Amino acid sequence: MSIAFGKALAVRETPIPGLVVLDLPVHGDARGWFKENWQRDKMTAVGIELPDFGPVQNNISFNDAVGTTRGIHAEPWDKYVSVATGRIFGAWVDLREGETFGAVFTIELDPSTAIFVPRGVGNSYQTLEADTAYTYLVNDHWSPDATYTFLNLADESAAIEWPIPLDEVEISEKDRAHPRLAEVVPMPPKKILITGANGQLGRALRAEFGDRPGIEFTTRDDLDLTSPRLDTARRWRDYDVIINAAAYTKVDIAETPEGRREAWAANVTAVASLARIATANGITLVHISSDYVFDGTKSTAYTAEDAVSPLGVYGQTKAAGDAIVSTVPRHYIVRTSWVVGDGHNFVRTMADLAERGIDPRVVDDQMGRLTFACDIAAGIRQLLSAGAPFGVHNVTNVGEPGSWCDVAREVFRLTGHDPARVTGVSTDEYYSTASTPVSDRPRNSVLETSMLDTTWQQRLSEYLAPSHD
Repeated sequence: MSIAFGKALAVRETPIPGLVVLDLPVHGDARGWFKENWQRDKMTAVGIELPDFGPVQNNISFNDAVGTTRGIHAEPWDKYVSVATGRIFGAWVDLREGETFGAVFTIELDPSTAIFVPRGVGNSYQTLEADTAYTYLVNDHWSPDATYTFLNLADESAAIEWPIPLDEVEISEKDRAHPRLAEVVPMPPKKILITGANGQLGRALRAEFGDRPGIEFTTRDDLDLTSPRLDTARRWRDYDVIINAAAYTKVDIAETPEGRREAWAANVTAVASLARIATANGITLVHISSDYVFDGTKSTAYTAEDAVSPLGVYGQTKAAGDAIVSTVPRHYIVRTSWVVGDGHNFVRTMADLAERGIDPRVVDDQMGRLTFACDIAAGIRQLLSAGAPFGVHNVTNVGEPGSWCDVAREVFRLTGHDPARVTGVSTDEYYSTASTPVSDRPRNSVLETSMLDTTWQQRLSEYLAPSHD
């Protein structure tokens, strides 16, 4: 067996997206040879993107004879293929949904070469030497419930030029019976799970992502995030993204004993379960954060790097959730403020009061910006589609910040009522006669952001337009 010694570690692209070839340094002398077959830090750092795919199993297929041929199998996991001894002719066919469905790549592999095979790309080989040991790492365990896709080795569309004719080699009857490309059902992409689908943000996410295949919307009725059986509630390896739009948001009730328990259960315990699942299964976790993680004492806008310092129970649970999510390798913490969407909210309340002839007293010493749920949903989709850096991202509408009183007056004006009917009062004065627990609120909720370019004033005008329902 001839091995190419002394190569530099390098990664090469192929016509199939995500399928990359690796040149491996092999060091040899009279005693034999040595190589680092998979070295995570080195291999994920070289040029073309090679994911840290998290292998959980190592398999070896030993082949006695030249010409042993294995069928074209596409599995719902990633695979890292190499050769320990011998040499193979490898063939890969893209069997995923998309423009490159049916694309083919072939190459000979010896111990100095490896290939990373992404989920849904059909993998096959033919041995070119006796006693060939074919080895592969995979990032999931075999499951009878998983989705598999196969292609016939002799498919005319793929037209793979096998070094040894297929009628002269050993092939299993199963592999001979696999369908031609025209009959193959493509491997669908991994799914996106959206929780809290009936809330203001959840409804906006429904509108943004639509009801296309692969998007799953859930509520507490069909997926209890606090359940101790959450780990087995889904085949989580089939999911690429979880967008957690479920949360406890009753700021004042969170200060009561019962509310405190519910807030911690939804905003911390459930988030910890999702974080554990996301980490174990290589899922991107999108977590919705809040301006309430800050104490509001900063004189300028809060950045994504500012340290949290929550005042009340609600803010404390949101900050705790943020800290947990930050440990997930693939995560987006979407920090936003003063959310308005389809459902009960401050803007609807003010519009209703204006219509009923009630003149409200509204706090005028808490400053921030409204953020409309449709823009948060669009921002989340943008983060995912652009492959933005993982971490904290402030997502709010832009525009000159205002107080809740300013917002209320603008609602009155836009609905054809006199803004002067709204009286501004301090936070302390507003809550001075409260008979139930009240949470401290940040006086400054302004978040520094460059992600959205629509002002809250413009969105408010559109939201209150007669055609809006």
